[in-house]
Amino acid sequence: MIAWEYALLVRRYQGQGRQFHVSFVWYGPDGSRTDVTAYGDTAIAHLNRVGREGWELVSAAEDVNNIQGSTEVHRYHLKRPLP
Repeated sequence: MIAWEYALLVRRYQGQGRQFHVSFVWYGPDGSRTDVTAYGDTAIAHLNRVGREGWELVSAAEDVNNIQGSTEVHRYHLKRPLP
């Protein structure tokens, strides 16, 4: 039987008018939380980076709230076999 570890990549887009901010946060299997925004400006860049580390995308979800500006939160759930 294969044992898995899981992680979460969260993309947050917050904007109002012509100003916006995009950030990426990595929630590791050990409970750590790391701002990984500097590693890329797209979800694809981040998914390719962690894919090279053995992570596989399991599911993705999106929340959009357009009240008083615009907020989008994308969650990418990933897994990889334990060593």
